[in-house]
Amino acid sequence: MDPTTIFFAVLAGFICYQLYTVLGRKGGHEPEENDQPLPPPTIDASAEAVEATVEAERDDLPDWIRQVREIYPLFSEKDFVDGARAAYEMIVEAFAGNSLSSVKPYIAPSVYKAFETAVASREAARQTSEVQFVGTENADVSDTKIDGGFVQITVTFISNQIRVLRDDRGEVVEGDPNRIDRVKDRWTFSRSANSNDPNWQLVATGGQEPAAG
Repeated sequence: MDPTTIFFAVLAGFICYQLYTVLGRKGGHEPEENDQPLPPPTIDASAEAVEATVEAERDDLPDWIRQVREIYPLFSEKDFVDGARAAYEMIVEAFAGNSLSSVKPYIAPSVYKAFETAVASREAARQTSEVQFVGTENADVSDTKIDGGFVQITVTFISNQIRVLRDDRGEVVEGDPNRIDRVKDRWTFSRSANSNDPNWQLVATGGQEPAAG
């Protein structure tokens, strides 16, 4: 299956948290002398305890998750971050490999145009780009905004990459094929509050920069 499809299936399939209720039931007959004793019924207090636990878990949620869940009740931070991490790596690799069309549905038109312009400039200079992900160390939500009917979530990525730019003779123009760069990026993903489309689009990118440490 195409990895892009897998990723957005993950975004589309946000994990539903469940409210467990425990209800006691009484047996339908009186036990005879040789019957084995029935387990004691669960009392109503157990259901109340479960509800209290669920309520406490809600209170422990960060403010930004509660805000997003007011619009998307089934929103899962883990699923969103996992999907954003996968999208980050796929889009960076698609940009480096001149295959942006494979991820076009998941990039806002203005950002896609900027990527296309950069790729065209690289091709005009007869240069090729190579990016290899060694691993993404962190993908953390750093900002959330709900404005104008859109939910925007910014994720800060810290990744280890091998990045090389070569000329038409294969000579290295920039980067080092034997060096791992630690890169920090800030990408913003957006989704309409009124849309039934479960996909998030990349609407803004921060410039690549060396990560501290």
